[in-house]
Amino acid sequence: MKFSRVVFCDFDGTITTEDTFVSVLEKFTPAVSARLLPIIFERKMTLKEGIKQTIGSIDSVHYPEIIEYIAHRPVHPGLTEFADFLNDLDIPLVVISGGLIDIVKAVLEEQKLINKVAAIHAAEVDTTGQLLQVYSAFEGDTELVAKVKAMAQYPTEEKIAIGDSVTDINMALAADLVFARDRLVRYLDAENKSYIEWQDFFDIRDRLTKHWQVD
Repeated sequence: MKFSRVVFCDFDGTITTEDTFVSVLEKFTPAVSARLLPIIFERKMTLKEGIKQTIGSIDSVHYPEIIEYIAHRPVHPGLTEFADFLNDLDIPLVVISGGLIDIVKAVLEEQKLINKVAAIHAAEVDTTGQLLQVYSAFEGDTELVAKVKAMAQYPTEEKIAIGDSVTDINMALAADLVFARDRLVRYLDAENKSYIEWQDFFDIRDRLTKHWQVD
């Protein structure tokens, strides 16, 4: 099925008001995250390698605690209204996260938004061993979750991307229209990719209302 438009939205730091994935690493594997996160943000280590090393250093017994720790985190204002806006227009809202799918689901369920999202693509977690192991159906050469591969599952005339950080660079470069904030702004400036800065989902809804000439 081909759509006229699809909105692809990051999760950590985009839907949530903070980078929940980073906060998990800082709490549950502080020494490893302190060593690797700066290298990841400077793009001196691939996302795939960095995420596997950090998550892979956490004992599996902590996984339920991780989900509970994140589930009640706040989201950026206007998310419910934005999801309703897209649903009214029959435009899919696809969440693509470089983090863990169970964390995404926990937050969206807490916000009662899980049924307003067309799909969620993120890393899966194997908890059967002593340490957590992550894997993804969209694993790429440098990304654990290659967002462009996930985007390719939705043929569309217009791709809109919403993001905030290093995991969103390739998604943004592949999109027709980009809403960026925080680190992603600097990355896209370096790539000479145009974008619209945003503060909350009301901003994005209002800009898309004008862009699509919606009454």
